[in-house]
Order: sequence, then structure tokens, then C-alpha cells
Amino acid sequence: MTESATPDDHPAETPAPAPAAAPEPGAGTRRPLKILIGADTFLPHVNGAARFAERLAAGLVARGHEVHVMAPSETHRKSGRFTEVIEGQPMTMHRIPSWRWYPHDWLTFVMPFRSKHYARRVLDEVQPDVVHSQSHIVIGRGLTRIARQRGIPVVATNHVMAENVLDFTVLPAPITKYAIKLAWEDAKRTFDMTRAVTTPTRKAAEFLEHTIDIENVIPVSCGIEASNYTADLTPRDAHRLVFVGRLTTEKQIDVVLRAVARLDPALDVRFDIVGKGDQRRNLEELTAELGIGDRVHFHGHTTDEELRGLLTNASLFVIASIAELQSIATMEAMASGLPIVAADAVALPHLVHDGENGYLFRPGDVDDLVEKLTTVLTQSPEERLRMQRASLEGVKVHDMKRTLDTFEALYRDEPLPE
Repeated sequence: MTESATPDDHPAETPAPAPAAAPEPGAGTRRPLKILIGADTFLPHVNGAARFAERLAAGLVARGHEVHVMAPSETHRKSGRFTEVIEGQPMTMHRIPSWRWYPHDWLTFVMPFRSKHYARRVLDEVQPDVVHSQSHIVIGRGLTRIARQRGIPVVATNHVMAENVLDFTVLPAPITKYAIKLAWEDAKRTFDMTRAVTTPTRKAAEFLEHTIDIENVIPVSCGIEASNYTADLTPRDAHRLVFVGRLTTEKQIDVVLRAVARLDPALDVRFDIVGKGDQRRNLEELTAELGIGDRVHFHGHTTDEELRGLLTNASLFVIASIAELQSIATMEAMASGLPIVAADAVALPHLVHDGENGYLFRPGDVDDLVEKLTTVLTQSPEERLRMQRASLEGVKVHDMKRTLDTFEALYRDEPLPE
């Protein structure tokens, strides 16, 4: 696919009644579906929403469905239709001409005024049974409107919170807040055109229902293949904290660094930070100011094997983020048998049950974080083992099979699994 200079002269879309699922041929048969996933963020982007879309697409391919993904290209010159192997599964990628968003260190985006044009082209080519939008902002917005016009059912998943957007604007704060208000109003118009709206947790569903006044948002876990991770249940001979995620403001990694600086030196704590982002330089400077440069290691982006090794060998996982709609990284840590210390914010309390598989601390409260970290690092081997087992048990409900079963039911307009 290359960018077309043809004017986008199609008539404005008008709402259509919600369509039924495509008929299944033959009584009692179940044919594979042709599914088009629309995502504003996907490989090579590295974030939770992209990871979920990648795992979902790969899981659907493994189940025999024909999966197409419409996502930004790495640059506007590298657009087109390609077969790419994602999470070990080949699928058809429709890379849309995109441009770098320079306030961000890697984000690329499709020009919003072209989203409907590209949606028409891809829908003409694919003719899917169902569209699954991973974003209501650009690609998903255009896809939803054109799919609705053509009678193609749409399932939408929301991964967005205001805090995820604020970091990447260049507008003054009052204007940014007004722009976000307008964006949520547009999100409601988009979601009102869909068969179903999902989000990773019940807390995130309540947030969305309250923010844009919609009903019946369905919580569906992002899911995780827990068997890909290894838990080491033996006692630790060193204290290693680990964090995995984007190095951005809403992750509040500075809070963890300040807490590490205040921990008892006798604990000899090391802190591994896995991920990249626009705040890395600031965090490295803060690390130096706090005098803990010899105890903090910035790994940047790692391979999956390296990441799993760091999780397996850690003492605990710590996350101070205030904008998690679920947190795949926290689930990965749980599958690695780690106690978790997390901010008591948004969806993290759904994963971390205070006193069971870890502790929650007041968001931004360094002293409270120091107390909770110290509690875990000084607990008995028996207490640590109890928390490790609680993490392993708690992550079972987020099994990827359950997630795929649920989305297949939504695609086919069938009752959801228990």
C-alpha cells in the first residue's frame, strides 16, 4: 500500500443499525473468521496496548482465524501490505503511511484526516467478518465509522487514560485539558457505533462508563501465557528490585528511585529498570543526584529471554504508575512468582491484593513505599514463599485462553464464557 493522492470525496457516513454476525455456513459448523484489527500502536512500538494487540492477533491466528492488522508504518515511506511474523505467527499487516510525533521518542501516527480514506481501502481489500478496534483516536476511529456504514460489526477495546496523553502534547495545560474533553466526547460517538466495548479490568470499565457516560463496558483481561515465565521459589541471597515498562512521567519511576535512596543501606538493594522512554535521561540524572548510580541499572529494551531472566531472579517487582488500565508487566511479574509492591491506583489493586501477594502504597508517597519495600525485603522465607504462591495463583484468572474465548464470542455475537 502506498499513499494515494486521490481526494477523499466519499459522502459522509450515516449511522446504520447494529448488524448481526456473519452467517455460519451449514448447520452445526463453525468456520474460521476473517478479523481486521485496527491499532494506533503496534510493533515496533513498545507499550502495553501494542503488546496486547500483538498477543491477541497471534492467538487468533493460532486458533485458525485469518487475521489482518491495520497499523502505522515505521515511516511514511515504509507503508504497504506485508506478511509479518508476530509472536511466532504469520499474519497480514497493512502498514499505513505514518509520521513521527517528535515530542515522543518513538511514536508514529497516521494523519487523522486520512483515516477514513485508508479504512475504505483496507476494508475493500480485506472484507472482514468483524473489525476489532484497539484505539478510538485515529485508525480505530476511521475504521469504526466506515465499518458501521458498511454493516460490518465492530468490537472496540479502550486502552487510553488522560495521563497517557498529557505527556505527549505540546500545548499549554488548560488547552490540553480542553482538547482531552473534546477527545472523550468523540470517543463516545465512536463507541456508540460498536457492538461491544471492552477494557482490561472492571475498574477501567467503571472509569470509562463514568468518563463518557456509556453503559455495559465489558472487562476482558489482556491475558498472559503464564507458562512462558519461570518462578524461582528458593530463598534469595540478594535484594533485587525490578521494574518493567515505558520510562514516562505517569509511571512515576522517580518515586521508586527516591525510595531506593532511603532504604537501609544494610539491605544492599539493587534496582533493575527495563524499558525505554523519553524520561530516561531525567531518571539517570536523578539517580546520580541521589547517589545511587552504583545500585541502579538501566537496561533499556531487552529481548524476551533477558526480560524473563531478570524477572525470575528478582526479589520483588515494584510499580509506582498512576495510569494503568491493567499492567501486563505486573502480570508477567506475578507469573514469575514475585511479590509485588504497587501504587494503590486505577487497576493495580485488581492485581495486587494487600498483604496477600504484595502490598499497595499511597501513590507518590515515598515514605509509604519505603515502608512497604522494607516489609517485603525483610520478611521470613516462609512469608515470602506464601506471597510468591499467591502471585502464581492470582495470575491464573488472566490466562490468555480465557481472553481469546471471550473475544471469539464477541466477534460471533454469542453469549460470553463464564
